[in-house]
Amino acid sequence: MEIRKIEADKKKYLSLLLLADEQEDMIDRYLERADMYVLDDGGVRAECVVTDEGDGILELKNLAVCPDSQGKGYGRQLIRFVEDTYRDRFRVLQVGTGDSPATLPFYEKCGFHRSHVVRNFFTENYDHPIYECGKQLVDMVYLKMELERRKGEA
Repeated sequence: MEIRKIEADKKKYLSLLLLADEQEDMIDRYLERADMYVLDDGGVRAECVVTDEGDGILELKNLAVCPDSQGKGYGRQLIRFVEDTYRDRFRVLQVGTGDSPATLPFYEKCGFHRSHVVRNFFTENYDHPIYECGKQLVDMVYLKMELERRKGEA
């Protein structure tokens, strides 16, 4: 297994990006200013995109795992990779997601805690209703984790 940074032609992975953010113009708002990584394990299995939001905050803008590779720990491995890679430059890792029974528990199991809510985010920013697990997404729920250096690190 290898995690590698994508420096150019990020849209090559658009089909994977669209699994996590299903409107291309919303992806365009952050993709070029972001760092993007793919997890390759006999083929690309997952991707993540992170942005510097200022004031020591790194945001996980997009995290997606191929449907046939879900439930195998790839998403969690990418989050751990981001933590390890950025903990010396940022104090907080945050993620915004819909109020979904599929995604909120996942992020909470990865160590995120609920932070705040942006009301009506999905209904005001997307050109069509977004559904996950049969539920229409309306509000953006933000979760965060403190990025601390591990004991023994300089």
